[in-house]
Amino acid sequence: MSDADDANEFTEGQDDVEVIEVVTGAVDDEGNIIVDDAIVVLDGQGNIIATDETVFFETPEGDVVVDETVSVIGEDGELHVIDEDVAVLEAGDEHAS
Repeated sequence: MSDADDANEFTEGQDDVEVIEVVTGAVDDEGNIIVDDAIVVLDGQGNIIATDETVFFETPEGDVVVDETVSVIGEDGELHVIDEDVAVLEAGDEHAS
């Protein structure tokens, strides 16, 4: 999962920056476990300047998907994905793809 300390490295030397981390979890009707870990970096005016979201999904069979997306604010005022990493591990596999 993501770590708020990693987001703090992004904000070193910047004044009036706040890092908020929210973790939510649920189990759906099919028994899938879903955990969403979102880190949001806000500037001094409360505007979002960066996000780091990791979604963890595990099926009852043991298949796992981890999707991490890092975004930063662009000159147009919109968030832009700068890095996305998706790892898939099927039950019984030794290697993630």
